Amino acid sequence: MLQCDVLIVGAGPAGCAAALTGQKLGLNVIVIDKATFPRDKCCGDGLTTLALRELEKLGVEPTISSWVRVEDVFLRSPAGREVRLSLPSGRGQYAAVVKRIELDAELVRLTANNGVQVHQGVAFDNIELTSRGVQVSLQDGNIVLAKHVVAADGMWSPVRKALGCTPKGYRGDWHAFRQYVKADGRRSRDLWVWFEKDLLPGYAWSFPLADGRVNLGFGVPRSKDVNGKQLSTIWNGLLGRTPIREVLGNVEPEDSRTAWPIPARLPKAQLATGPVLFVGDAATATDPMTGEGIGQALESGRLAAQAIAAEGPNESAAAIYERSARTAFQVDHQFSKTLSNVLAKPMLAEVALRAVNANDWSRRNFARWMFEDYPRASLINPRRWRKDLFDTRGAWAVQN
Repeated sequence: MLQCDVLIVGAGPAGCAAALTGQKLGLNVIVIDKATFPRDKCCGDGLTTLALRELEKLGVEPTISSWVRVEDVFLRSPAGREVRLSLPSGRGQYAAVVKRIELDAELVRLTANNGVQVHQGVAFDNIELTSRGVQVSLQDGNIVLAKHVVAADGMWSPVRKALGCTPKGYRGDWHAFRQYVKADGRRSRDLWVWFEKDLLPGYAWSFPLADGRVNLGFGVPRSKDVNGKQLSTIWNGLLGRTPIREVLGNVEPEDSRTAWPIPARLPKAQLATGPVLFVGDAATATDPMTGEGIGQALESGRLAAQAIAAEGPNESAAAIYERSARTAFQVDHQFSKTLSNVLAKPMLAEVALRAVNANDWSRRNFARWMFEDYPRASLINPRRWRKDLFDTRGAWAVQN
């Protein structure tokens, strides 16, 4: 039988962020994951400024082999207008692309090297809330007694299911599809987002990786009126689309195509039950406009560990976490959802991209807004305005 302050179920970004933060705050932490790392995770592989800053806090260095720093972003409007957005240079990293199989393995390595017990290949079985905390049964026969559990076990969260609080019939808010492709086009070394009319408010992407590869995919909201057959048709024809072919050049698909659901309903989500806190995809924390979830996973994991460390006789960890997570995410999620609805209409998407392309200031700061350098809802929430809102550095910036 194992005992700890915090048992973390899931060793992805959310789980490792919770583990590393908890360990630094003096908590006795154990992490379990049914997988053995390195293991792949179906993902777009893009990292926003939010994600990069959270990784820097954890001690990650941008030296992973597939890591590509992004400095320019190219958007293509529904009518074919190309917009180039440049992120600030010489002030750290504001966006990057790295394979999840490598990023997650590095996070697990870093977590273990910092003294956290990480049990790989060990699956969760059942959970029981007791007067002293939580008793968790593992599929290898072991029992873990913990004061708190952080469920970082994904959208289908077995912990949430075992507690009987999975939303009935919920299958995610977006469909996403990805494949790694070898591309020789000169412009394939840039990050591209295509706002194709038939995908709105979704989009297609090409994210550059090292050694001539790209992460190619598309995502559409589940609410969009498309069925599985139509999604398959879109996927089969993606490389044949002229704008995409012109950027990628000659392509050689690698590995298999993968698809996954994206959960993005945090304003409606149950974030805790008793001493169990839900983070990352288990908290449905993904951004509802872009489908980005790594930054939100890292931040929610950190907030959960901080809440547990701050628990006292007058306020539970669940209450602290609920407050901090909703403060961090909820307004931005609601704003992103509203914008997503606007972008569903090609004409409005075209108008929005024309406004973005108005001048150097609008292009630069839209890029920073898109990559979560500052809170999305700052545009409409004066309480979030501050003097240095547009003067923040990226991650791993060299201090003068």
